[in-house]
Amino acid sequence: MELSTVTIDNPESLNFILGQSHFIKTVEDIHEAVVGTVPFAKFGLAFCEASDLCLIRLSGTDEGCLELARKNALALSCGHSFILFMKDMFPINIVNAVQNVPEVVRLFCATANPLEVVVAQTQQGRGIMGVIDGFASKGVEEAQDVEKRKGFLRMIGYKL
Repeated sequence: MELSTVTIDNPESLNFILGQSHFIKTVEDIHEAVVGTVPFAKFGLAFCEASDLCLIRLSGTDEGCLELARKNALALSCGHSFILFMKDMFPINIVNAVQNVPEVVRLFCATANPLEVVVAQTQQGRGIMGVIDGFASKGVEEAQDVEKRKGFLRMIGYKL
């Protein structure tokens, strides 16, 4: 087995979700889950098929997001993984809908941070072992940090 990392190309720091599923139906079901949750959603989805033709399957509503998803899925080429880039919305808006898609078995991350994906390769194929999401912790929050965090969440409407 050979371990390597694949850096996700995300020049605009868009939010995205990286996950794993188990069936070709995933690409259509995630598409439906996203537009059913956020009408007029702008996104691009790529799914790496792990059997039969082993193609990267695509769906979405935004050409830029679709191209970014295609490019990153091809770089990953890990069986039954998917990557979903989004514009003008956040993972918090759709993560529950995506997790509730019957084919989805795990989410590795939902982020806009720089991301490295740890990939294992064997003679059979490639798989995602985990992710390095963002940067290492620099300390522990203090009282003023708690106040700032709580104020920010209320300012943007995520908490009352």
